[in-house]
Amino acid sequence: MIQSEKQRHNGDEEVCIANGVSYEKIPQEGSSITALEVFFSGYPRMVGLSLFPRLCQLTLVGQSISHIKGLESCPLLREFWVVECQLTDISGLQNCHQLQKLYLYDNQISKIENLESLVNLQVLWLNNNFITHIEVWILDPNISIENLNLSGNKICSFKELTFLAPLTCLRELGLKDPQSSPTPVCLLCNYATHVLYHMPGLQRLDTYDVSSKHLKDAAESTVIKKMMYYNMRVRTAQRNLAETQANLLENKRNLLQLPEDRIRALNYGSGDRSDTLADITRDPGLEHKILSKLDTLKERLQLWNRKLEEIESWYQRDLAQATNRNEMMVYFLLMELETVGNIRFEEGCSTDPWFTSCYDLLLSRFCAWDYKAHGITGIKINRIIRIHNRSLRIRFEDKLHTLLASEESTMFSQNYKRWLEYLFYVSDPERTSEKNEMLHIPEDGFKTADMYKALGRERAVPLSNSLSVTDSPRIEYTQRQANQGTSKQSIDPLLFRHGQLIVSKVFLGRSFPIHEGDSVDALNYPKAHSVYRNVSPDGCDCSLRQSQWFVFDRELVLPEYLIDFEYITQVGKKHTLFVFQCSNFCKPTNQPVADIHQPFETLNMEPMLKPRPKLLSLDEKTLLNVARANVLSQITVLNLHGNSLSKLKEISRLTALRRLTISFNEFTQLDDISHMPNLEFVDASYNHLLTLEGLRGLGRLNQLDLRWNQLTRAREETAVLRKHAPTLLRLDTRHNPWHRPEAVRMTVLGRLISLTHLDDMLVTEEEAGAAVQMAAGSRINQVSLLAHSRTDSERPRSLSLLSAAQLLDQLSPSPWDITGDLEQGWTTKITALNLDSQRLSRLTNLDKLVNLRWASFNDNDISKVEGLDNCQHLEELSLNDNCISRLDGVSKLHQLTKLSVNGNQLSYLDGTVLDRMPNLHFLSVENNCIGSLNGVHRARSLFELYIGNNIITHTRDIYHLKALTNLIILDLYGNPLVEKLESYRIYVVFHLPSLKALDGVAVEMTECENAKDVFGGRLTPDMVAEKLGHSNYSDIVDLNLQSSAVSMVDLAPADLFHNMRSVNLEHNNLTSFSGLVYLPNIKALCLNYNHIESILPRQKAQAPLTNRQILYHKVNSSGYGQQGSSKGSSLEPLMGSLEVLHLSHNGISNMANLQLSRLTNLKALFLQDNEISQVEGLEGLHQLRELVLDRNRIKALGENSFFGLAFLLELHLAENRLRELNHLQPLTELRRLFLGMNKLQVPLLQQSSSVLQLQVIALSGNTEPFICIHILLYFPSSFFFFFSIRLFFFLNLFMFSINGGLCESQPRLSHIPWGRETPPLPFSVPKLS
Repeated sequence: MIQSEKQRHNGDEEVCIANGVSYEKIPQEGSSITALEVFFSGYPRMVGLSLFPRLCQLTLVGQSISHIKGLESCPLLREFWVVECQLTDISGLQNCHQLQKLYLYDNQISKIENLESLVNLQVLWLNNNFITHIEVWILDPNISIENLNLSGNKICSFKELTFLAPLTCLRELGLKDPQSSPTPVCLLCNYATHVLYHMPGLQRLDTYDVSSKHLKDAAESTVIKKMMYYNMRVRTAQRNLAETQANLLENKRNLLQLPEDRIRALNYGSGDRSDTLADITRDPGLEHKILSKLDTLKERLQLWNRKLEEIESWYQRDLAQATNRNEMMVYFLLMELETVGNIRFEEGCSTDPWFTSCYDLLLSRFCAWDYKAHGITGIKINRIIRIHNRSLRIRFEDKLHTLLASEESTMFSQNYKRWLEYLFYVSDPERTSEKNEMLHIPEDGFKTADMYKALGRERAVPLSNSLSVTDSPRIEYTQRQANQGTSKQSIDPLLFRHGQLIVSKVFLGRSFPIHEGDSVDALNYPKAHSVYRNVSPDGCDCSLRQSQWFVFDRELVLPEYLIDFEYITQVGKKHTLFVFQCSNFCKPTNQPVADIHQPFETLNMEPMLKPRPKLLSLDEKTLLNVARANVLSQITVLNLHGNSLSKLKEISRLTALRRLTISFNEFTQLDDISHMPNLEFVDASYNHLLTLEGLRGLGRLNQLDLRWNQLTRAREETAVLRKHAPTLLRLDTRHNPWHRPEAVRMTVLGRLISLTHLDDMLVTEEEAGAAVQMAAGSRINQVSLLAHSRTDSERPRSLSLLSAAQLLDQLSPSPWDITGDLEQGWTTKITALNLDSQRLSRLTNLDKLVNLRWASFNDNDISKVEGLDNCQHLEELSLNDNCISRLDGVSKLHQLTKLSVNGNQLSYLDGTVLDRMPNLHFLSVENNCIGSLNGVHRARSLFELYIGNNIITHTRDIYHLKALTNLIILDLYGNPLVEKLESYRIYVVFHLPSLKALDGVAVEMTECENAKDVFGGRLTPDMVAEKLGHSNYSDIVDLNLQSSAVSMVDLAPADLFHNMRSVNLEHNNLTSFSGLVYLPNIKALCLNYNHIESILPRQKAQAPLTNRQILYHKVNSSGYGQQGSSKGSSLEPLMGSLEVLHLSHNGISNMANLQLSRLTNLKALFLQDNEISQVEGLEGLHQLRELVLDRNRIKALGENSFFGLAFLLELHLAENRLRELNHLQPLTELRRLFLGMNKLQVPLLQQSSSVLQLQVIALSGNTEPFICIHILLYFPSSFFFFFSIRLFFFLNLFMFSINGGLCESQPRLSHIPWGRETPPLPFSVPKLS
């Protein structure tokens, strides 16, 4: 028996013995056995299984099996255990289609593979293996898996776990079960949140019950908030890039101004003057001079054109650098989001200690001598980004602790920091498998030694302590590319000027110098953790010891910093026209000097051409004169260069015209040259052409020059030329402000297929073919639908900021079999459609996509939203970067939740459209021309609103947002309002208290408190407009805002309210008149039920007085005693139109502090129901007619209480505490006096009232029930009389008139609708006789 047969026989026998089966009876009983078990016995190979064809369960434990074999004859196998063996891979299961449970734990498996045929698999245990990655789509065929255990493996990244999301049946997941060591990913922050968000169907996680809906909702809410936050930050980064691009473009325009002026002057001077030249060249002696001058002009033009190209090259280079920096930051932000914050990037500044340390480290390891051959004298650090990667740090620290704990490393445990070093790494572009390795190292760390070996490098991580050493591969590669002519032409002679390096913390451990002749391999240095090679540049006298290091284990290298730098050369001027410093671009200091001589010197060279008079219009005579012809039909060439023409009315009569030059004129369109069948050449450069619309019937035109005009829409202009100039061969469109200039060439070539030259460049066949193919694909048809549609029923659970349509287009494979026939109704299955950048001009052929849910049409030429009426289930729609001016076409999309229309031509937000989208949560309309927020309040469900870079100016637009009670993210950046409004940020925060983020910055609690302090209760024009429902301030006559929590009035500019006559602010929180004092024409003011202390706000507390000042204030004779007084007579008058003032119920106790004397035109003053104890401060109210002081605490009247009130007619002092009535002498015109409910006595009344000429007096409620009053009344008839009246105690009010009867109701100055009125009597009073 041969050896293999003997092993098989032994194996068969071992299986039989382990399961109590007689080996001899296997042929009879083997087919009936359904379960086999082999524990801890000699079964090194899987043999003998063919004897058990009906086997359903197989268990192998503690064997030495390295590969799965022999299961081909067990098609009914449902449960399979290979545990605690030495299995190295997953294989041999391709025929086990019935397998439901697979246990492969405690083995040496490093990769999940070869499971695609196990479509019925429900349980998969791979715990305690060496798995580091879960490849995308690897488990997608195993959709039935319910229980998955991956504990005890080496999975470190959240990204790996996202690939488990397609397992919709998964109910139990183990990554950290108690029987295994935790997977490294479990140690990261937000681990459970990340898992529950991506796998909402889980019931148990790491043996814990996670079936609660509360947990799932909390996880989803957390992730959604994080996605909103990072979406906001990415938008901020993109906005910063847009600003940088705008600054660069502005600088470019400034720099182009001089060359363009020179080119314009030279072109103007060298215009087609064939008529004049023909006269001059008749003299043979001048011909040489003419040709020489023309050659000089051409040289100058070429020189300045080169300068244009040079400036464009600089611009493109700096623009590319800015774009790359922004893309890196966006990539890092997305990385932060995808790792749920376990990777963070911190951009440093000079105030950060770590920034300074890293900065100094790089400078200290730069040696200028190493770069002497390149003319480099220094290095500039543009940016330092600190890398916080929790996973890599845990891996580094675990490895370091393991190393220090081992018996071999006792020498490190005492002072291991001696072997820690910071080293540099720069990617070698020639030996890398990734497009941008520097972006992947911060996320995944460095490659393994074997990976570097596979790339042709040493079998270790290459590092250095010297910048020149680590950057030399990149420099050498760039130079080789330049010498071979394969690199892109650059105007910068130092092609490798800009670079990036990573600074890593490295544990060198046992380090040995590299042996001469030995390769860098851990096998050659078995006891070493790293090796090094010293590099000593010739002639360098610096003390820097330059070394190249190679670390064998990548886990001992931790990337911590990413540095952007550039080399500085010895050339005096900076090699850029756009200076970048601290993330800000500034204007260049020097203009490019192309030629120190002005072009006029060239133009003034001999021979001089006579200037022709400019033509303002054309007629037959002028045409014949210019063309030097006798008959119009003879003219074939016409030169109208350098005139001021805007119309060519007579040009249609030139039926034989073949060449037409109209450069340097004032044309805005070319309608007049239509229907000229023989025209072959037209030069319309240097005009103001806005469009070619109207151009007709140029069947023979083969050359057209449109340079230096104002054309913007390439698609529309080429459509005109394709239809009306079908034989066009040469076209020049340069120097026009094209929309999307990068796409102009392909757009033109795709439609004008007859062109041989475009923009003075030959059109190649390959280029023309690609353009035509691109143009053919610019319509929505079956091909484009099949290529860009998906049929997924659910939005993928991914931490990506892409729209659902874009995400599905990337992640999901195409569901269509384009090789066979499509089933009927296939369009109804489409749920996602991504047609970005397809050059679409219209939305067509979408009417059958009735189940479309997510659609994206970004970066096209769509001018109208149409064709979506049947897409009633659409939830997300993106139309960024098109030409849309109205949103009418989305009004029927009632299920829409997200709408993005950035970069279009919207001028307003249609509220009627937004009102029909009740589920809209997200609206982005950035970079449009929107001037108002009116209408947005109809989108009541909005959570996020992005409306930056529009033209919103008025502060009252913020009030349109107050109806959006769910709004938490708002972006208004780039609108004039932001710069115009003082304290803009806290103003918005105050009016929108639900905001969590504004303009890309989180709203802090301190900002909310500050906003309340500054704007709480402020009455502004915007608030008035909100309350009244309109902003026609000039129409407001009466303003009534009772109980509106107003504490400050700021109605500026006051001229807006020039027609306002009365203001009622009862029941508010005013402490002063505030901004009311500036209203020019206010006559009546009601401020009852406030807290008025003074007309103007109190001044801030002054510094304490010195002893000398206190003494001066105490001693009147010092001359300083009255300096601190605030007498109204010495202050400037205010509110000259105010006549009626109501200040009841304000808690006023000191009338002098009110400064009422400044209201010099006041006629009625109501101060009832306050705390006044002394009447004062009224000396300036000379026009006062009525004064009401009822229900105060006045006990006595002072000597100067009524000083200056000579015209007072009515005085109310009822319900005070008066015991005597004196000092009324200044009130010579007083006619009505109300003194009820005081403590007045008869003798005092007799004495005080004997000098008054009263008509009405009220005295009820005083001390004596029966009072006899003798009043002296003066009559014009010059006689006196006495009479007495007995006032009965039961009367509440008694008014005595000179006619002896009850006083009739008289009109009062103070009578306005909200004034104090005398209450009616509770009973009738008989007329007195």
